[in-house]
Amino acid sequence: LPSQGGFARCYEMTDLSSNKTYAVKVIPHSRVAKPHQREKITNEIELHRDLHHKHIVKFSHYFEDAESIYIFLEHCSRKSLAHIWKARHTLLEPEVRYYLKQIISGLKYLHLKGILHRDLKLGNFFINENMELKVGDFGLAACQDISDQKKKTICGTPNYLAPEVLLRQGHGPESDVWSLGCVMYTLLCGNPPFETSDLKETYRCIKQVEYTLPVFLSLPAKHLIAGILRRNPQDRLTLEEILDHEFFKGYTPEKLPPSSCVMAPELSPPNPAKSLFAKVTKTLFGKKKSKAKKGSLEDKDDISKLVTGLMKTSICRQMSYKTVEGNEVTPVSCRSASSSPVETVVEETSHKSVSPSLRGTMASSCEAFEDCITASAIIESAVRLLRTCLSSMPTAEKNPASLARHEHFVWVSKWVDYSNKYGFGYQLSNRSIGVLFNNGTHMTLSPNRRTVHYNPTNNKHLVFSVAAIPEQLQGQMSVLRYFASYMEQHLMKGGDLPSIDDLGQPALLLLQWVKTEQALLMLFSSGTLQVNFYNDHTKVIISKPDQSCLVTYINRERNSYTYKLCSIQELGCSPELHYRLEYILKLLQERAEA
Repeated sequence: LPSQGGFARCYEMTDLSSNKTYAVKVIPHSRVAKPHQREKITNEIELHRDLHHKHIVKFSHYFEDAESIYIFLEHCSRKSLAHIWKARHTLLEPEVRYYLKQIISGLKYLHLKGILHRDLKLGNFFINENMELKVGDFGLAACQDISDQKKKTICGTPNYLAPEVLLRQGHGPESDVWSLGCVMYTLLCGNPPFETSDLKETYRCIKQVEYTLPVFLSLPAKHLIAGILRRNPQDRLTLEEILDHEFFKGYTPEKLPPSSCVMAPELSPPNPAKSLFAKVTKTLFGKKKSKAKKGSLEDKDDISKLVTGLMKTSICRQMSYKTVEGNEVTPVSCRSASSSPVETVVEETSHKSVSPSLRGTMASSCEAFEDCITASAIIESAVRLLRTCLSSMPTAEKNPASLARHEHFVWVSKWVDYSNKYGFGYQLSNRSIGVLFNNGTHMTLSPNRRTVHYNPTNNKHLVFSVAAIPEQLQGQMSVLRYFASYMEQHLMKGGDLPSIDDLGQPALLLLQWVKTEQALLMLFSSGTLQVNFYNDHTKVIISKPDQSCLVTYINRERNSYTYKLCSIQELGCSPELHYRLEYILKLLQERAEA
């Protein structure tokens, strides 16, 4: 007994003669005894049997006997989006794009045929064995040429009803678009946008279009939802405009694993560097000279720079945990030019878990000096400071007064993750380039590009001239140079903090990096920690240049502000910053317990 509706029960049935499985709606005659009830079922059958589309539940056949009416439909073994939502509560943005594209495909087909669905909701989007979505349940569907009286009937699911439907102004294609916006919001945020404990209040919120957008949503997602949930139907985005929106320029998987029905999938967005590294791998391990095609001189030159070093020393040792491929370059917001690359980020959205999906840690020595700082020491100190601050700070709507920037303040302005092959690369605001390799070693190229700092462990430091790199380090040097070239050419700086020449300072070491579904955490040998939030490109940097602890916040517009943590504890901070500090504390606490 898969499901039960207002008039019918739905069963999974197998035809023993063909071994084919169907979803069968069984409607007792007693439930449709009145003429208007019978007309409703007849309308559903006549309308559905003429629909043939990849993303519409297939109508097979029907018959009736003395007891009931039996409608045989395509069987969708993965149930519905409602079941996935109940198990997951929120979905990642790439997943939402995956499902919305299929819903829109089916909905465009319906609208072109002059059909209004009038009951779009999670429970009416069915998922088959191959994780393909099918729009179903046409019990409330109607043709656009029906009488005005029927079009103005209030029908559908309360949380998804459009304002014009509640006001009895008629149900048009735009009303289905409204419901689509409610579906998108529900999948991303965990609950419908207008849901309240009181139905009258829900209807009031819908009519006034009163809803809130969580801070963790990406700007493109917020803009798209706002473009759909507009009071005037004529002001809403069309289905074509929705597909052309900035939100859909983000990574969309070709297929989702069945496990995503109950848990967040590990998605692998395309990496801008992937094609070059694929060529390198093919050159080293898979290319047969006799069959090799001549590539461009540019490709050959790029590859040779990497291959020459890589053949001398292998640094491709895989880490013990599961990794994903690198990240996708995506625009910051709808206002950004599509041709402007930004920080490499995985555009994955809100998920309440902060468990790391992958991470890297610098090798430690058992003979560490007493003053040799470790990642665990940084985490312990930060947890203590943040816990004290957040437990006693008052509620506030704005941040304290911003301080002047510290003279030697250094932060990560660019980064690229290729840990499934080589390691994690980053560029600091002083223009130095660092790579924490998968084997736990660390290499830094100085801002003037003349000196290389090499750390086999966190307390062993070797310095070489670029012209005198030892033979055994040539391979790592080749990768370091490639990362440097890639970040200089393809990535934008992530904030307005100035670049500084800091040649007199010792090389900064990345001790550990951790990626969750929502953010990237980086811990440095100076005691500084930086957290980059993927969806809106905000950043929080916690540092201790002197005795006081400073919090630097880089907002969505890439403007930076620095505050004393003690001032935040005393005066409070904006909800935007408070949310991020709470998240960082939770992430650090999980790392401390790991």
